[in-house]
Amino acid sequence: MQRKSILHQSFEVGISLKGVGALFEIASGLLLWFVKPSQMNEIVRRLGENLLADAPHHPFAVHVLNASHRFADNGTEFASMYLLAHGVVKLVLVICLMLNKIWAYPLTIAVFTAFMVYQVHRFTHTHSWALIWLTAFDAVIVYLTWQEYQEQRAARTKKSATP
Repeated sequence: MQRKSILHQSFEVGISLKGVGALFEIASGLLLWFVKPSQMNEIVRRLGENLLADAPHHPFAVHVLNASHRFADNGTEFASMYLLAHGVVKLVLVICLMLNKIWAYPLTIAVFTAFMVYQVHRFTHTHSWALIWLTAFDAVIVYLTWQEYQEQRAARTKKSATP
C-alpha cells in the first residue's frame, strides 16, 4: 500500500472540513427558514441570560444580543436562502471530490475562488476579520484542490497509457 502524501492528506482533511461546514450551513439555513425571527431572538436572549448571568455587560454578550435584535428586525429570508444555497453547493462539490469526479476539481476551484472574491468584497463593508480567515482557508483549499487535480490527471494519463 502506498503512503499518501502530506498534500493529499491535507486535501482530504480540508475537503472534509468544508463538508462539515456545508452541513452546518444547510442546518442553519433550515433553522432560519422555519424559526421565526422573534422566536430566534427570544432563544438567544434566554441563552444569553443563562450563560452570561455573571457578566451581562461583557462585550461578547452585548454583541450577540444586539446582532440577534438586528437580525430579527431585518428578516431572515435572504440569510436562509444564502446559507442553504452556499451549503448545498459546497456539499455537492465535496461529495463529487470524494467520489473522485475529475470535472469537480476545476469547478471547485472556480466556485471557491468566487466565494473568496465575495468574502473580500464583504470584508470591505463589514471589516470582519473572520472573513479574512475564511478567505485564507479557502485559498489553501483551492491550492490543495489544484495539486490534487494535477495528481489525479497525471494518474489517469499514466493509467490510460499503460496497455
